[in-house]
Amino acid sequence: MALAALIFDVDETLAETEELHRVSFNDTFRAFGLPWEWDRGLYRELLKTGGGRERMIHYMRTRKAGPADERETADLARRLHAAKTELYQKLLAGRPPAVRPGVRRLIGEARGAGVRLAIATTTTRINVLALLKGSFGADAPDWFAAIAAGEDANAKKPDPTVYRVALECLKLPSHACIAIEDSLIGLRAATAAGVAAVVAPSGWTDETDFPGALAVARDLDHGPDGTPVTLARIRGWMDGKR
Repeated sequence: MALAALIFDVDETLAETEELHRVSFNDTFRAFGLPWEWDRGLYRELLKTGGGRERMIHYMRTRKAGPADERETADLARRLHAAKTELYQKLLAGRPPAVRPGVRRLIGEARGAGVRLAIATTTTRINVLALLKGSFGADAPDWFAAIAAGEDANAKKPDPTVYRVALECLKLPSHACIAIEDSLIGLRAATAAGVAAVVAPSGWTDETDFPGALAVARDLDHGPDGTPVTLARIRGWMDGKR
């Protein structure tokens, strides 16, 4: 089957959002009177856990930084995440993050060619919509035939659930879609759902190997051989995998 849809991750795939997330986490911790500070090195490590709420639970468990009771830990994470999301929205409105190289071009090419667009992310829907409107334009959410977000999957990446939700919304088989990801956990989520992935690591990705990726690019303007990642090139990679 021919390429029918591109499924994009959001954070550090569509736009450079993770520093804004990190600032939002730290400001929220201070607002709650917590002596936690996620520096860039620690945050890079924590990004290997998908989902902001899950990331905080992982931090509390591994650093013994939160309540001893599991239910109290989960409740604190829920309250922190709600406050952090509200703060992130305010910061996002004030300074929309930069779109990653080649993203606008590839999205425009797909729309012009009738290739459908979708999103599969662990972030919340409200964050996705705010980012799309702030960084791409007020009508940008309408470009996407499906938006599968954190609320749609109890298990976060590398679990494949959010990709399966996106495929169900698209009503397409996995082999007709290509994922665009930036991380190893995103790659694992996509491939576990049967979706081949092009990976364009960001400055927050410390992995050097992406086993099973359809292709690895510096960004969408600089593919494996330094030339742009286009629909024609993606189709060629798909044909080579078959």
